[in-house]
Amino acid sequence: MSTAHLGPGSQQPPKVEGKLRLYSMEFCPYAQRARLVLAAKNLPHDIVNINLKTKPEWYFKVHPEGKVPALDTGSEVIIESLVISDYLDEKYPNPTLYPKDPAAKKEDQELIKKIESLTSVFYKLLLGKEDQSPEEWAKAFVAELNVFEKVLASRGTKFLGGDKPGMVDYMLWPWSERKGVLSLKLGQKLPIGEGQLTLVRKWHEDMLQDAAVKATYNDLEKHWKLTQSRLNNTSVDYDKI
Repeated sequence: MSTAHLGPGSQQPPKVEGKLRLYSMEFCPYAQRARLVLAAKNLPHDIVNINLKTKPEWYFKVHPEGKVPALDTGSEVIIESLVISDYLDEKYPNPTLYPKDPAAKKEDQELIKKIESLTSVFYKLLLGKEDQSPEEWAKAFVAELNVFEKVLASRGTKFLGGDKPGMVDYMLWPWSERKGVLSLKLGQKLPIGEGQLTLVRKWHEDMLQDAAVKATYNDLEKHWKLTQSRLNNTSVDYDKI
């Protein structure tokens, strides 16, 4: 199936019976979460990319707000990245991305909630108008990322999910993949000390070797082009980034 981002005047591609369908956008970090889980579980699926600037008329029948991701299971449409990811883990538990122990699973779910405050700082720097120095931004990011640094230290594992990436790793990864755009926006690297976030840095490098990450990865140049279009309020052809 074509990976072109569909817009007004397009036709909704016919569904394949018995196959999961993810409505996505190639550069959306939330849609990437669902793509990571689908790839990690090696689930047969197709992807229909949506042009989020100029959405196809028919897509509002799939998602009333026109957002992505949306997962069509054949019997229902599930929305929101974490809800979709949790659904996939429950419905297709091999391999499971959460710990089997209920208490450990609850701990991971609470850790995932803490990603939201990290992404808030991420977008404040990237798209906001707050006048802070690079040192102040670095301090804010270290405060957020130290949560994950401490968990990696206490668990003594390569990934937050253990020896292999789990749900926390995949829910966090999209913003780690995009971290380079922060330095480009600032015009310099975030002044984070060499001795800070050593485990998180190693985690990032290890995640780059993961098959699901490789399958959904986009490079910094593409992420920066998209960011520039948002900062300058200009149109961009998602299919030619």
